[in-house]
Amino acid sequence: MRKYAIVLCTVFFVTLTAVAIPSMAQDKSSRPSPPAAAHCDFANGKTIHIDYSSPRMNNRKIYGELVPFGQVWRAGANEATTFVVDTNVTVGGKAVPAGSYTLFAIPNADKWTLIVSKKTGEWGIPYPGEADDFVRTDMKVSKLPAAVENFTIGFKSSGNTCTLHMDWATTSASVVTSAK
Repeated sequence: MRKYAIVLCTVFFVTLTAVAIPSMAQDKSSRPSPPAAAHCDFANGKTIHIDYSSPRMNNRKIYGELVPFGQVWRAGANEATTFVVDTNVTVGGKAVPAGSYTLFAIPNADKWTLIVSKKTGEWGIPYPGEADDFVRTDMKVSKLPAAVENFTIGFKSSGNTCTLHMDWATTSASVVTSAK
């Protein structure tokens, strides 16, 4: 009888744990900066995939205040922004081999710098440092015709070229990514 009680208690505990642990996990979609993703397919069947969190403007001045000019920014919110390519690419003309990376940016009023970092798996801040930079490349900056409330990363594709866009407030920063 004692063995039966122990087995019954063990089954109860395992069942309770299996139900309780997933429900304790945070629902990321209810965050003020929910998760988002961007994806681009090259003509050769290879892909780029980006996971990021999308902060909202919420009547705040974004660039130069919330996101200071001249300082490394995590290009989103919450967890670090991931950049995964399954083929060798060039980002802004600089070679990046297939693999997983973290994206950061240095915004300025007239020019941005995109940082592709070798360090992965970290929270979005602090920036791990230049020693972990794989590539730094210039991004083209343009003014959007209307304000964008949600920070958005997206792609425009053409053949083996995927132009990455980061749009927020009235600013768009872009860089060309090409499959080798």
